[in-house]
Amino acid sequence: MKNLAIIPARGGSKRIPRKNIKNFLGKPIIAYSIEAALQSGLFDEVMVSTDDSEIAEVAKQYGAKVPFMRSEKNADDYATTLDVLKEVESVYKEKLNLTFDCICCIYPTAPLISIAKLKEGYDLLISQKLDVVYPIVPFSYPLLRAVEIDNGITRMVWNQYMNSRSQDLKKYYHDAGQWYWYTPATIKDSLFTDKTASIILDETEIQDIDSLIDWQLAEMKYKLLNNSIKE
Repeated sequence: MKNLAIIPARGGSKRIPRKNIKNFLGKPIIAYSIEAALQSGLFDEVMVSTDDSEIAEVAKQYGAKVPFMRSEKNADDYATTLDVLKEVESVYKEKLNLTFDCICCIYPTAPLISIAKLKEGYDLLISQKLDVVYPIVPFSYPLLRAVEIDNGITRMVWNQYMNSRSQDLKKYYHDAGQWYWYTPATIKDSLFTDKTASIILDETEIQDIDSLIDWQLAEMKYKLLNNSIKE
């Protein structure tokens, strides 16, 4: 099997400027994704897709390849992750004469990524002959007890669960925002197919980073997970 890791890292982050190469506990945050991919031993190639020359240089410093720059079309606010992945696949095939059996999209701001879970996802993809595998995490509060505000009045979204015990309600999950394993031959328009599966992570293993508070929480979680809190 020939595997490729794609780390999509454009330069236009607005909520946290230069987010993808911002210092995270001593090194650029993208370095954690690159190092996890390289150290996993799962990939024939680890590449960064970027439109930014500084990000490209940082990526190379930490061992990733940047064989070509991302197109302007897929570097704006409207390009989807799948748009970027398909562009990378296309350029590898048409210009470098390379194709891959399995691809893993690893996000550049995922410092809590676990190599063991990355391997678990790959093993599941191969053993079950799936199209896609990605990590998910349970919602911290039962979704069926959600409320909404309608003209200033707070209402239950699903009244039938008003008196239900939390432990009796069905559990729901959301994307952990770390990585997607997929088989490119089976994916065209969506990373969700009838053969998509997931592995479940704990809340301590993930952190969405959209603000500086999120950033600080991610650093705290990293220290906790790595037993490196200093008194």
